[in-house]
Amino acid sequence: MPDPHYSPRCVILYADADVEITLEANPTSVEVAKFAGFRSAGVNRVSLGVQALNDADLKFLGRHHSAPEARAALDIARRHFERYSFDLIYARPGQSASAWSAELAEALDLAGDHLSVYQLTIEPETVFGAAHRRGELQVPGEDEAGALFELTQELLDAAGLPAYEISNHARPGGESRHNLTYWRYGDYVGVGPGAHGRLTIGGDKIATRQHRAPEAWLGAVEAAGHATRQRDSVAAEERLAELMMMGLRTVDGVPQSRIIAECGRPLEAALDAARLRRLIDGGFLVLDDAGLRATPAGRQRLNAVIADLLA
Repeated sequence: MPDPHYSPRCVILYADADVEITLEANPTSVEVAKFAGFRSAGVNRVSLGVQALNDADLKFLGRHHSAPEARAALDIARRHFERYSFDLIYARPGQSASAWSAELAEALDLAGDHLSVYQLTIEPETVFGAAHRRGELQVPGEDEAGALFELTQELLDAAGLPAYEISNHARPGGESRHNLTYWRYGDYVGVGPGAHGRLTIGGDKIATRQHRAPEAWLGAVEAAGHATRQRDSVAAEERLAELMMMGLRTVDGVPQSRIIAECGRPLEAALDAARLRRLIDGGFLVLDDAGLRATPAGRQRLNAVIADLLA
């Protein structure tokens, strides 16, 4: 006989004690006030979108929090979560090496076991892109940005937070587990509105995509029990490209065994030998028994390296 108290919309999930459940939040007082509730609900890691530690740059970046709010949010995060992280953006307009060095020093005083640092990029079809084309927005040039990248690596390495991915630094054991999953091209499920997923089923890699609009997503879930809008098989060449674009971002790179598992052939047969050799000889890639990985010089210009490798 069916349980009269059973509801098909009620799902209880049981997770291993060491599972990582991360909340991404903005450091505004409204969101921070909910931290205690999220911790009680099982969230055990928080990642805060700080982006800068001074008000002028936060205003430029279009953020809705102040630098004092960011510092307060990090203090509250430290009290509620054993593991927390935040991000900063560098190569901002007018940013000098000395100013970035001072900001990183303050960030290290506030950081736990993880810190993300992203270089500001100007996308063409954005407000920043339009301002840059008009000459109203000047950002550090390639050489200056490269020097800031190298300074970042040097300071964070010395502080015990080496890079394990181009933009992510952590103490040993503090790496973001869910991020490592997709950088290593593992399987992940996309659940919420607009979410993408990659699943290996019967040896085939399946790309999934959920309805983007929250209303359509919710309606589909209520009607069919899920909101998967698209489900496509990923061809071997696409799998190789995705594997390279994700895996070469990490310090460990892409193991030979992973290439064979995804593409059915060793790396030397899957990639153009001449292009690969040129990038190795140029000091941008290393190929050995462990697999293929980018050198520090290669990671600094990884978009160009990958474009050349996969052309």
